[in-house]
Formats: sequence, structure tokens, C-alpha cells
Amino acid sequence: MDLETVIPHEQTLDGAIGLVVGEHGDGWIEATLPVADRVKQPMGLVHGGIYAVIAESITSMATMAGVYEAGMSAQGLSNSTNFLRPILEGTVHARAERIHQGRTTWVWDVRITDDQQRLCAVTRMVVAVRPRA
Repeated sequence: MDLETVIPHEQTLDGAIGLVVGEHGDGWIEATLPVADRVKQPMGLVHGGIYAVIAESITSMATMAGVYEAGMSAQGLSNSTNFLRPILEGTVHARAERIHQGRTTWVWDVRITDDQQRLCAVTRMVVAVRPRA
């Protein structure tokens, strides 16, 4: 399955927040998210949950693209996101790199940066690989 068939649709959470999937290859994927009020918490910072959503979305997409033709599906199993610096404006940039490709789980590291390429959050994402129903 090509990744283009699992890119988010407007009707999903990814579409609602404005996630844009960018370049991708075997074992990595990038995405961006324009900062807007809808993704901020009341103090004006990008909400921490948004970082977790981005990480889970792009790693699940990339895993699904790799396992779909084998009759499998991909779902987030564990998401551990640490926040290092706030993003107030501009664009959120995310790059995920696969660090383990197992039979039942894939593990990813996700780095989230701002427009100045400063590290703002890191995520360790575990994606479950299971037979499709």
C-alpha cells in the first residue's frame, strides 16, 4: 500500500487540526502543522496533546503503509511525549524515524521542532501490528 492512500482526510482529527504529511520514505516520515488558535491551549501555546496526535498519526500511517499488503493493520499502542520548549506561532515540524520493525510492533522516535529548528518535543511511539478484521 502506498502512503498516499492513508494520508489523513478532512473528516478525521488530522484534517481538523490541519496536519500536512510531507516527505516520506522507508523508515521515516515528515509532517507539518500550521499553528492556529484551534491547536493552542488557553495560555497561547500549542497544546501538548497536539504533539502526541501528530506523532501517533504519522507513525501509524507509515506503519500501515508498510504492513497493509500483508493483510495487517496498525494502531498506536504506546505514546510517550516529552515537552521541551513551547511553540507559540509559525509551523510545527515533525520527523519520525523507525528504530524497530518487528512482527507485532514497530517503534518510532519522533522529533518535533519549530521554525527555527529548535527541538520542542520528543516522542517514543510504539505501533501495534495486527491482522485486519
